[in-house]
Amino acid sequence: MSAWETIRLVAAREVRVRAASRATRIGTLVLVLAIVALVVVIALVSGSGSAAKVAFTPPTGALAQPLAASAGLLGQEVETSTVADEAAGERQVRDGAVDALVAGTAQEPRIVVDEELGDTLRAALLAVARQQALDRAVQALGGDPAAVNRDVDAVRLEVVALDPHDPEHDERLVVGTIVGVLIYVALLTYGPIVAQGVVEEKTSRVVELLLSTIRAWQLMAGKVLGIGLVGLVQFVLLIAAGVIAGVATGVLTLPASVAAGTIAWAVAWYLLGYAVYALLFAAAGALVSRQEDVSSATLPLIMVIIVPYVIGISVLPGDPGNRLVAILSLVPLFAPTLMPIREAMGEAAAWELVLATGLTLATIALLVRGAGRVYVNAVLRTGARVRLREALGRA
Repeated sequence: MSAWETIRLVAAREVRVRAASRATRIGTLVLVLAIVALVVVIALVSGSGSAAKVAFTPPTGALAQPLAASAGLLGQEVETSTVADEAAGERQVRDGAVDALVAGTAQEPRIVVDEELGDTLRAALLAVARQQALDRAVQALGGDPAAVNRDVDAVRLEVVALDPHDPEHDERLVVGTIVGVLIYVALLTYGPIVAQGVVEEKTSRVVELLLSTIRAWQLMAGKVLGIGLVGLVQFVLLIAAGVIAGVATGVLTLPASVAAGTIAWAVAWYLLGYAVYALLFAAAGALVSRQEDVSSATLPLIMVIIVPYVIGISVLPGDPGNRLVAILSLVPLFAPTLMPIREAMGEAAAWELVLATGLTLATIALLVRGAGRVYVNAVLRTGARVRLREALGRA
């Protein structure tokens, strides 16, 4: 049997075991629901400035169009409606069907609300009332209110923004944060699973039986590959759930090319990050023989995942171009958590992506030899924890 066929069989075994696990299925479902819930919350928060509903009585109906125009200038959308009389309008206000009722007359409007009138809506209504008063004054003086309004509307104010607001940039910040969280969770989930799987086989002596027919490096490669495939399926499901929820709620409005590039890089960095850390976790698991010792053996690796993620998630939203984070994102052990966030935010240059990818691939090549040697030398040793220096010695 060829080496690849052996690795494939070991990987298939890992996929069957992990996919059949109830914990894996429930965990995936919970994460999918969490992603969808997060997107819905973002949609609700971003939509908190929804249209205000204002009702008008027949005598004040002429104010509806000027109010909508005035509120629009203030960034507030207004939905107008007409009620039969003031009593009917007040009932709608009490029931919460409308936010305000404009009663009285067009010359002397009276605003009816349940509790209080929002500042934006108040400013818009006040502007309309003042405009009505101005029109009456101009007409009383023998002028033409329409001509005066045209002259006033013709006035333009030039605004020069030194740092203009970019809605797409804000959306990319959100997408980058979510991508970073997903990769972070994936690495912290499936890296330790590799270590735990190694120790389980050592404890149960299954590894001795397996190594009587296959080589140690083949067993390690198959385990890493199989668990990685399960993690990849879960990761893609989470990405798909987020994209579908984002499109359905209107939260995700990035151009298709940008969104596709971000998704592709997210998957790529999951694969690269998993390869780096799975090899390290496999080696760490081979050093110990008891499940109780797994946490202490893998703690340094977990901290290496957590620290750059915390730095990125706390610094990049407020300072996307931070140079320290940019430099750290090129370091192979930090790149899987930092570079996808920077790429999703549109802050990573093409050369940075190529350099980080190349350095990470080179690191993986070195780890295949280094971690493989540790695994081969330590996986059959039980009892006391194997020292790293001993494990790195030649078999």
